[in-house]
Amino acid sequence: MAPFLSRRDLQFQLYEVLDTASLPSRERFAEHSREVYDDVLNLAYNVAEKYFANHTREADLHEPHVVDGKVQLVPGVQAAVDAFRDAGFFSAHHDEELGGLQLPWVVLQAVQAHFQAANIGSSGYPFLTIGNANLQREFASAEQQARYMQPLVEGRWFGTMALSEPHAGSGLADITTSATPREDGRYNISGSKMWISGGEHELSENIVHLVLARIKGAPAGVKGISLFIVPRYRVNDDGSVGESNHVVLAGLNHKMGYRGTTNTLLNFGEGGETIGELLGEPGRGLSYMFRMMNEARIGVGMGAVMLGYAGYLASLEYARERRQGRHASNKDPESGMVPIIDHADVKRLLLRQKVFVEGGLALGLYASSLVDEIQTGPEDQKADHELLLDLLTPIVKSWPSKYSQEALSDAIQVMGGAGYTRDYPVEMYYRDNRLNPIHEGTEGIQGNDLLGRKLTQAGGRGLQVLMEKMQADIQAAEALEGVGEIRTALHTAIQQSGAALTTILGQAPQLGPDLFLANANSALEMLGHTVVGWMWLRQASAAARALPNARGDDADFYRGKLQAARFFAIYELPKVRAHAELLASADPTTHDMQGAWF
Repeated sequence: MAPFLSRRDLQFQLYEVLDTASLPSRERFAEHSREVYDDVLNLAYNVAEKYFANHTREADLHEPHVVDGKVQLVPGVQAAVDAFRDAGFFSAHHDEELGGLQLPWVVLQAVQAHFQAANIGSSGYPFLTIGNANLQREFASAEQQARYMQPLVEGRWFGTMALSEPHAGSGLADITTSATPREDGRYNISGSKMWISGGEHELSENIVHLVLARIKGAPAGVKGISLFIVPRYRVNDDGSVGESNHVVLAGLNHKMGYRGTTNTLLNFGEGGETIGELLGEPGRGLSYMFRMMNEARIGVGMGAVMLGYAGYLASLEYARERRQGRHASNKDPESGMVPIIDHADVKRLLLRQKVFVEGGLALGLYASSLVDEIQTGPEDQKADHELLLDLLTPIVKSWPSKYSQEALSDAIQVMGGAGYTRDYPVEMYYRDNRLNPIHEGTEGIQGNDLLGRKLTQAGGRGLQVLMEKMQADIQAAEALEGVGEIRTALHTAIQQSGAALTTILGQAPQLGPDLFLANANSALEMLGHTVVGWMWLRQASAAARALPNARGDDADFYRGKLQAARFFAIYELPKVRAHAELLASADPTTHDMQGAWF
């Protein structure tokens, strides 16, 4: 079986591109060291390999189903989440007083990457639970944290977020789930939620749903939405699990991929009262939930990267072993066939995969490192890092989701007919990843968020910070050997992106919001490729500094990084120009198209 991730690349990203080993100099991480982080990553690899990778195909072939009113999963899922809990990963990033290790967020994301690569479906349950607990940690009362959050941190209960409804989908302003005040200060929740991952199962003692609902009499639109803690089973005064809270499974959604994670339609208030507690203040539910959604969006991007990475490694191993054909210069039919990795077009397909998945991994870990900078870095840089993370979030979510899909298509292409069969995992990864451009906000939503909000936030300061950091890395790479192509191409892409954004933002008042956002996808593509070009410059620079003293496999590793950076510069960054020109032109083609004309 091919490896599901490159441990060498993960080490490179954490310690040579990012300076993760220096984090123990900060008070929160003072008891840590690089050795501690390596031990945690080794534990993650062992758990992922033994308990997650072993049932990936089985979970795909035998999707969740209902027997006697209960959702049944393949047995490996329970063993996997139990092993995840026993290893302490649910609480690893939390404070020591909560039973955590105070692990940096970037290290936790590297840990999570192991499980996402090994089994994206089973990794979904811890992923959602950690996000739920993080949101409660920020906004729930002390009593609610003790009652609902602590069991999540301990991994005894699992969590979800319940946003969408059958009629509304991503249009959260139109939700109709209602919350009626009770005399005891709690609320009766009534309505239905759709597409709820992890919404029903028997993996944990209880499931804590975070539910968006509208309090009776609240205004229409997003300002009338509040957030509620709604457990599957009611919780007794002593914290034990009590009777049913009448959160009823109305159906399972049968998915193209990502089958290991249940996806549900839930009814609240069916057959009895569903009781929930208000989290935070009334009317602020969407702003609270967006904190979890933004965290989830980075996680989705990382999940897409790791699916693409697993597919890349599978096709790479196949290309090394499969022998077929001869070099064009060899006319001797009696000569031996060569491994297909020797053919230039197969190298092209493998290089495309390499730049997409390793660039995406660099981006996801960089964004995760910004969380640590915001929480523990210099106070005078906190605001800038928050704005930069906000700006990058739609890119971190959407770019890897799209380009990992292209990488997986290339993986299938490398393997030919074999890649199209179930004898190899790449067709499954392809189906699994197809969800990632959709959930937690489609590409269209991310483009609108980037162009319509994030680029103008705080007077455009986030974009200014991004440009300053990219230019600083370009300047720092000036004397490095082997980075010229990526450095020059990135400089050109930055100029093209900056000019296009200046033009379209200047036209915004005259265009009006509809036409202004008509080509928001080009802004997402343009800035996404530019930012990933920056990630490749950072990787190339680290490789160029290390190569003179490297030998053997390490030298090959660094040369591979430099060649991949060159490939991205020559094959990918020129695409920025087309998107920049289209964006700046404010072309009205899509805006003016009429539904009746299709």
